[in-house]
Amino acid sequence: MRLEPINIVGLPGLQSYAFGQSDGKWLIAGGRLDGLHQRQPFASFDTSGNNKQIYVVDPILRRVWKTDISTLSITLQEQLSSTNMEFLQKGAYLYLIGGYGYHSSTASKLTFGQLTSIDVSGLIGAIISGGDIRPYFRSVSDERFAVTGGHLNMINGIFYLVGGQRFDGNYNPMGHPTYSQKYTNAIRKFSIEDDGKSLNITHFPEVTDAVQLHRRDYNAVAQILPNGEEGITAFSGVFQPNVDLPFLNCVNIDRNGYSVQQSFQQYYNHYHCAVLPLYDSKKNEMHSIFFGGIAQYYDNAGTLVQDNNVPFVKTIARITRSDNGRMAEYKMPLLMPGYLGASSEFIINDKIPHFDNHVLKLDQFTGDTVLVGYIFGGIRSDAPNIFNSSLGDGSDANSVVYAVTLIQDQSLNADDLNVQSIGNLAMQVYPNPGNGLINIRYFLSKPMRTKVMISNENGTILYQKNFRQRTRGFHDDQISLEEFGFFGPLWITIETPIENATQMLIIKQN
Repeated sequence: MRLEPINIVGLPGLQSYAFGQSDGKWLIAGGRLDGLHQRQPFASFDTSGNNKQIYVVDPILRRVWKTDISTLSITLQEQLSSTNMEFLQKGAYLYLIGGYGYHSSTASKLTFGQLTSIDVSGLIGAIISGGDIRPYFRSVSDERFAVTGGHLNMINGIFYLVGGQRFDGNYNPMGHPTYSQKYTNAIRKFSIEDDGKSLNITHFPEVTDAVQLHRRDYNAVAQILPNGEEGITAFSGVFQPNVDLPFLNCVNIDRNGYSVQQSFQQYYNHYHCAVLPLYDSKKNEMHSIFFGGIAQYYDNAGTLVQDNNVPFVKTIARITRSDNGRMAEYKMPLLMPGYLGASSEFIINDKIPHFDNHVLKLDQFTGDTVLVGYIFGGIRSDAPNIFNSSLGDGSDANSVVYAVTLIQDQSLNADDLNVQSIGNLAMQVYPNPGNGLINIRYFLSKPMRTKVMISNENGTILYQKNFRQRTRGFHDDQISLEEFGFFGPLWITIETPIENATQMLIIKQN
């Protein structure tokens, strides 16, 4: 795989936007012009960072056209300048749902309860010609669409609004009462009848799960399942209900319901990032390739390093579902060219073979190299951990487009299997970086003897505890680090008769 940077004059940096495409041109709306949101409630998601333009981009000719949205109704202007809308293109129409932004009539920030339909080809033509854009929008109000940070997908023509939250008020990281927040914990299914003039929406009973569907700011990726049918997989996301850490598991969704993927943990690419879906019908393998973003883990010379600050990462990882339904995670040798990818999108090359749900048909590619699509936008960070910066700087919205080329003769064997992804231990250490006390959490699939060890970079064992028989289920071991008397990396190891796991712990000095 190859990433080639393309600078397109007139295209600003954008993150958390929505897009559609027609005849090789992109239509981009919403999102933000700045980087990671600031910590202070008065400054976070400031309206000066709202994108109030709609852009048309031709990535081949490297041309940009734009129009402002001031001729539209206030209701449309506010949603179209919001961040983290759910969106999906079906045929000629791009559907936008929800989004978080400024609401003028209440002089507050909220999640919009609205679905908007855009005639993609018609609007692109109007923007290029400088014509009236108003005829190409239609919208309906519905509080069931007041969702941000979820995903809109489709299975067999039915829309699936998966996860996300309703967030009203001013964000702050300390939990002060400047906002209300409610996760949907749901899969909301509905159909749309759209004749280009009227929108008729039929809602189906929603499915709720306060644990497994308690996810936002994650990746929900269209899939072709081992039985050949369309599906969706909700990968990772935040936050687990009982601890402020990303999920490691994933949820598979099909036309009959949902289930948690067994014997799989995702350690890389936890937050929303650009994802490329590829299906190989000859091998019956589904590949999802994740580009950078934000994650709780990264690789250091073959060792998983857990950082509960959840930093920006450069990791490009592949998750493959084989014909027997099992999944595994691989770190690819290519890295992102910087701390990039968070809140970016993968825009497929729609000229190459793909399914109705936008999964590319890998086995129908021809030629040694194939332009599979583009990564655009997202947050560019100067360093892995910038959130605690009191200045609110250190990041911006990335304006560089990356053309992504798949090189057919490169073997997937060059990718490094993350062995812990296919195990059952689901090991997590928190807090990390840490000092004082740490907790080691892991899962045993059946009663068995267990060894917990801590060693330093020289391999010297600093702590060891043997359990003759531990019960099935999750275990939380609390260990004091004060006795180790130094600050630096430690290696935490869990050994059982059937599998082992090792992770690096960063120790910080007070």
